Amino acid sequence: MKYAIFGDIHANLEALEAVLEDATKENCTDHVCVGDIVGYAANPCECVEMVRTMGCPTVKGNHDEEAVLETSLEGLNPLAKQAMEWTRNSLSPDDRDWLSNLKLVRQVRDFTIVHATLDTPGGWTYVTNKFDAMASFSYQFTQLCFYGHTHTPRIYVKGDSVDAVEEMSVDLEMGRKYFINVGSTGQPRDGDWRASYAIYDVEGQQVSIRRVRYNIEKAQEKIVAAGLPEMLAHRLALGK
Repeated sequence: MKYAIFGDIHANLEALEAVLEDATKENCTDHVCVGDIVGYAANPCECVEMVRTMGCPTVKGNHDEEAVLETSLEGLNPLAKQAMEWTRNSLSPDDRDWLSNLKLVRQVRDFTIVHATLDTPGGWTYVTNKFDAMASFSYQFTQLCFYGHTHTPRIYVKGDSVDAVEEMSVDLEMGRKYFINVGSTGQPRDGDWRASYAIYDVEGQQVSIRRVRYNIEKAQEKIVAAGLPEMLAHRLALGK
């Protein structure tokens, strides 16, 4: 059994399709989504529908939550604000209902999924170093937990201490816990524009991060054609 675990799609349909195609080639049998299906790019409805149709375990991200609220967007930066206004107007009532009912944390088989952190999952704080990861490890009751939110793939391991692993593949060891950021499918921010996702090989007891090329030009053209800020299209190529 192999799980394809992805998140931070951010309405980038081309990137999502490429990840799912690659996961099929890698013989993945199951899919899991760690949230932020919508926001920023031009296909929020299509991405929601694709994830819904798969029926895969999914948790809520901060953009998923913001998209279904009716509160003011004044606290967002100008790019995020304009994109979220457009997204709110694009989603159907069914899309909104489905997003609003997503849980913040879920256990899937023998692992946990969350969008941001396990200690305050609805606070939308960021795990960017091993000290941030320590707080989530205190609330992690499975050996393995996958998350997103920072748009940067990262593997943290807790044994006698907490350490960040430089490699993008890890063999799971008894007595250790793993808190793994799968990176962003639709808007990576680690300087690599390619879509990111993780594969959890249950029998092989290994997790690896994969990068996938997709039709970035088409995604950019859609963003501009939708009237969204051109910077949202430009940043895709920068991986920022």
